[in-house]
Amino acid sequence: MGKEKTIHSFFKRKESDEQGSSKRHKTSTTTSEAEARETQQERHGNVEGPLPQSNTNEVDTNEVDSSNFERDPGKRKQLWEYPPNLREQVRRFYLGEGPYQILLTEYPKDNSKKNPRKFQSSWFGVFPNWLEYSPTTDACYCFLCYIFCDKPNDSHGHDSFIVKGFKNWKKVRGKDCAFLKHISTTQHRSALIFKENLLNQASHIENVISKQNDELIMKNRLRLKTTIDVIRWLTFQACALRGHDESSTSKNRGNFLEMLQLLASYNDEVANVILGNAPYNSKYTSSDIQKEILNIIANRVRKSIRSEVGDSYYCVMVDESRDESKKEQMAIVLRFVDEKGIIRERFLGLVHVRDTLSATLKLSLWQQLSHNQFDVNKIRGQGYDGASNMRGEWNGLQALVLKDSPYAYYIHCFAHRLQLALVCASKEVWPVHKFFSDLVGIINVVCASSKRHDELQKAKQDEIKELLELGEIKSGKGKNQVGTLKRPGDTRWGSHFDSICSLLKMYNVTLTVLKRIMDDPSSKYTQRGDAYAVYGNLKSFEFVFILHLMKEIMGKTDTLSQALQKKTQDILNAMDQVATAKVSIDTFRNTGWDKFLEDVIFFCEKHQVTVPDMDSPYVSTNYRPRKNDLHVTFGHYYRADLFISTLDKQLHELNSRFSEHTMELLSLSASLASKEINVEDICLLVERYYPGDFTEQERIGLQYQLENLNIEMKNNIRLSGVSNLPDLCKTLVETQKRETYNLVDRVCRLILTLPVSTATTERAFSAMKIFKTRLRNKMSDEYLADSLVIYIEKEIAENFDSNSIIDEFKDLKGRRAEL
Repeated sequence: MGKEKTIHSFFKRKESDEQGSSKRHKTSTTTSEAEARETQQERHGNVEGPLPQSNTNEVDTNEVDSSNFERDPGKRKQLWEYPPNLREQVRRFYLGEGPYQILLTEYPKDNSKKNPRKFQSSWFGVFPNWLEYSPTTDACYCFLCYIFCDKPNDSHGHDSFIVKGFKNWKKVRGKDCAFLKHISTTQHRSALIFKENLLNQASHIENVISKQNDELIMKNRLRLKTTIDVIRWLTFQACALRGHDESSTSKNRGNFLEMLQLLASYNDEVANVILGNAPYNSKYTSSDIQKEILNIIANRVRKSIRSEVGDSYYCVMVDESRDESKKEQMAIVLRFVDEKGIIRERFLGLVHVRDTLSATLKLSLWQQLSHNQFDVNKIRGQGYDGASNMRGEWNGLQALVLKDSPYAYYIHCFAHRLQLALVCASKEVWPVHKFFSDLVGIINVVCASSKRHDELQKAKQDEIKELLELGEIKSGKGKNQVGTLKRPGDTRWGSHFDSICSLLKMYNVTLTVLKRIMDDPSSKYTQRGDAYAVYGNLKSFEFVFILHLMKEIMGKTDTLSQALQKKTQDILNAMDQVATAKVSIDTFRNTGWDKFLEDVIFFCEKHQVTVPDMDSPYVSTNYRPRKNDLHVTFGHYYRADLFISTLDKQLHELNSRFSEHTMELLSLSASLASKEINVEDICLLVERYYPGDFTEQERIGLQYQLENLNIEMKNNIRLSGVSNLPDLCKTLVETQKRETYNLVDRVCRLILTLPVSTATTERAFSAMKIFKTRLRNKMSDEYLADSLVIYIEKEIAENFDSNSIIDEFKDLKGRRAEL
C-alpha cells in the first residue's frame, strides 16, 4: 500500500513539469462500449464519418465541418492524413475539445495473459493533459503527440501512443513506468511546447516582432467593430455587401464600402482607423472576413435558439423550394413553447439537398438537429405541405421521422388545406373555373403594357375627382387610393381574394380602358379583338354574378387564412376558426340568396349590365334538349347551379380537408380550451397518444390536478378569464401555478407544440428570393444560410454585443493584428 502511494506521488511530481491544461469531458456511461461511445457523441455533438479526402470535388475548400471529426482516438484519422491547409483547423478543434478521457464502470481485462490487467480510470487524474483512452481498441494514446505529429515515423516505438495505442498495462508500474518514459521523450516535450505556443497568441512571432500597445489594440477593435455593425445592418436590410467594382476609382464601390465611407464622414475617430488609414494587413474589408463575421453571428443565433428551446418539446416544420441558381433548398423551422408559456417559431437554417426524396430530407434534417445539439427524441410534431414525399404514409418524411420519434404527430399545413379547398371548389364548378380564366385574361389585357396601366390609373384618378365633386365619397388621410388590378396566384395565399376586390374597385375604369383600346385605330387587330372579348365578359351578368359570389366566399375564408398564418396560432383555436368559417358559409347558403341577388342587380344597374329575366327559360348547351327543359329558368340556374352548387362544393372541401372526426387527438384535447376541462378526455389523450411522456404514477396525478384546476378556474379570477389554450399555458406561468399543475402544463405544451401552418417556412423562401437574386445567384450555401438566419431572426441577432463578437472572432484563429 505504501509503495502505491509513493508511485502515485512520483507520478504527480513528474506531471507537474508540464504546464497548461486542456478541458476534459467526463461522461458517465454503462459498461457497454457501444453505449459509452453513444454517450460521448451525444455530449459533444459528434457525427461519425470521415472527413472528405482532398481528392474529392471539394478539394479547394478552406473550411471543414467539425461535426465530422471523430473523438475516439482508436477510430480517428491521423493528422498527416488531412490536407495541409486543414490541419490547423483540426488542431484547434481537438485542442478545444481536450483529451478523450471517458469513464467506464469497468474496463476490459487482457485475458490472454496469466495475470490479466486492465486500464485504470485513476490514471486520468495523474496525467490529465495528454492521456486518452479508446474503448474501441482498449488502448491509451497521447493527445498532444497526435495533434502535433504531421508525418508518420517508422522508428521503433514512435507510433505506440499515436497510431497503434499502448495497452501493456503491466509496464505501468514504478520508475520504469511507460507513461513516465513517454513524457520524457523529445517528441512529447516538443508537442508540449508546440501546444503552449499555439494557444498563446502573444508568443507568436508576428506578435513578438510588432509589440502593439493598448492604443493600437483599441484602434483595431474600433475598426473591426465598425465592420461588424455595417455588416449586421446591411444584412438586416437584405442588402448586398459587395460591389461590382470596388476599386478606388469606382463611382459605386458597393454598399459595404460606401457605408463605411459615410460613417467616416460623420466621425473623425472612425475615419482615422478605417479604409485608407487602416494597416494593409488588417483592414477587415475582405469577403472572407465578412463571411466569418456573418457565420459567427449566425451561429450565436442558433445557439440562442437552442438555449431558448432547452429541454422543451419541439416540432419540426420543413419545406423545400428552388433558389435562383436552381438549387433545391430545404428550410427548417422549430416550433416550441418557451419558459414564459409563449409559442415560438424559430428559423434554424437553410440546407441544400441533392433531391427531394424523403430519405434525403430526413438525413439532412437529422444532421442539422444533431449538429445544433437538439435531441430528436424531444420531437412532438411535424408540419409539412401535402406533397407525397412529405405526407406519405409508408415512405414519406413524416413516416420516417415517426420511426425514430413515435410521438411526432404529422399535421398537414392548415393554410395549404384552405388554399387547396378554394382551388378545388373553383375547378369542380365549370362556370367558376371559367370565371378565373376570364379574370386572368382581363388583367393581362388591361395591364399588358405600361401605357395601358397608366391609362387605368389616370381613369381612376378622374373617377375619384368626379365622385369627390358630387359628394358621394369623402376625402381623408389614406382614403381613395388609386391602386391597380392584382393578379391571382395559386401559390400566394389570399391572392384570389385581393384580385377580385381590386377588379370590383376598378370595374368602371377597367371598362373605360377597354373601350379606348377597342376604339383606338392605332391598336393592332389582335389587341382590339382581345379587348372586345374581355369587355364582353365584364359586361355579362354571369361574370358579375360569380365575381360577387367568389368575393363573398373568399371574404369569409380570408380571415381564416390570415389567422392560420400567425406564428402564435394554436391548433385547437385554428379548428374553431375553421368551424366558424363553415357555419358562416352554410348560413350564407341557406339564408343569403335574396340579399345577395339584390346586391348583384344593384351593381349591374349602376354599371349598365343587362340583367336577365329570372322567370324566363334558360337555354344552354349544359342541359340536354328535352321537352322538360323549359322549367329551367334563369333564376333556377343562378340559384341552384351556381349559388348553391358552388357553396356546396366549398363546404364539401372544407369538411373533407378539415374533418375533426378524423383527428381524435384534437377532439380529445379540445376541452383544455373550455371553461370546464373534461378530465376523462385529457387522461385518455395522455394514455393513448403520449404514453412515453407520462409514467403510470403521473397519469394518476394528472387526474387529480385536472380536478383541482377545474375547481380553481371557477374561483380564481385570473384563471377564470382564460379563453384559449395559449392563455391557459401563459397564465399558469404568470400566476406561478405551473409548479402546482406541472402535469397539466406539460399536456398544454404538448398540444401547443403541434403546428398549424408552414407559413414561417414560406416566409423564409420569400427572404431567400430577396437575398439570392439574378445578380447574386453565385452565393455559397453557407453564406446564404447565415444571411437568412440573421435576417429572419433579427430580434435575436440585434442583441449581440459587438465586443463579444470581436472576442469570438479573435479566438476563431490567429490574427495578424492583436485585438
